Amino acid sequence: MDNYDKVYVEVVVEFNIDGKMIPKSLRWDDGTVYEIDKILDERRAASLKAGGQGIRYLCQIHGKEKYLFYEKPKWFVEVKR
Repeated sequence: MDNYDKVYVEVVVEFNIDGKMIPKSLRWDDGTVYEIDKILDERRAASLKAGGQGIRYLCQIHGKEKYLFYEKPKWFVEVKR
């Protein structure tokens, strides 16, 4: 079984008029910024690979799908060790 870690990232978030969070970009620990092209899904869910739970966003970034999690008060992605 593959092992995964949580990698915490900085996220730029937009709030709509109803207060809903919309992640717009994330900054990796090396300073690289990735624009989020589209949010494909949003739901309360657990990270089955790295542990933890919160709001899971399925994001499209440069044509690839990646999960981004908001686990108050931090954001993280699952990264294979």
